[in-house]
Amino acid sequence: MGEKPFPSTGPYGHRQRMREKLLGRGPEALADYEVLEMLLFAAFRDGDTKPLAKALINRFGSFAKVLAAPPDALMAAPDIGLHAAAAVKIVQAAAMRMMQAELLEQPLLNNWERLMGYLTAALSREKIEQFRVLFLDSKNRLIADEAQARGTVNHTPVYPREVVKRALELHATALILVHNHPSGDPTPSRADIEMTAAVKGAAAVLEIMVHDHLILGNGKWTSFRREGLL
Repeated sequence: MGEKPFPSTGPYGHRQRMREKLLGRGPEALADYEVLEMLLFAAFRDGDTKPLAKALINRFGSFAKVLAAPPDALMAAPDIGLHAAAAVKIVQAAAMRMMQAELLEQPLLNNWERLMGYLTAALSREKIEQFRVLFLDSKNRLIADEAQARGTVNHTPVYPREVVKRALELHATALILVHNHPSGDPTPSRADIEMTAAVKGAAAVLEIMVHDHLILGNGKWTSFRREGLL
């Protein structure tokens, strides 16, 4: 019968066209669902991933929220298994690593906009409270960003001695405390203020500076230093 004009009329041809579109026209040529569709190629060797990509965005609300979704929430979605959930989370991890690498290049206090972009990406969509510490060297460059504790929707236990102990292990000379409010309101609670004072006091004994405590809400944030609380 001879060679057919179109070697493939199914998903393989579509996938090739998507790759050519990405590489030829750049990522800005792709809609969010198309980026997610291509991401799912890694988990599904066969078949059309477009309906699944659209269903995930509908379920979680946006492409960014799909990436930020907890693994168990992803795997609870129809037709999403371990491989697809892992593919989504590794992309989120890669994006965070890239943003963190940019922060390592210069003092954090001189690059507030980039710092807040990184922290917003890391925490703003979290459904439970998470307390993180940015450990800085004597030039205020980032040594490490570590999650110290995860709690409930409105409380995270924080132990000042553990924070200071970790700072000593990393040879950090300064800290920025960070946590999120899943309610979306970044207003500090009385417990937040008391915890900050306790960490500041424990750190001061060893001449470790607490530069700030940042609380992230839904598109908003509060700085203890700017509010005169530190």
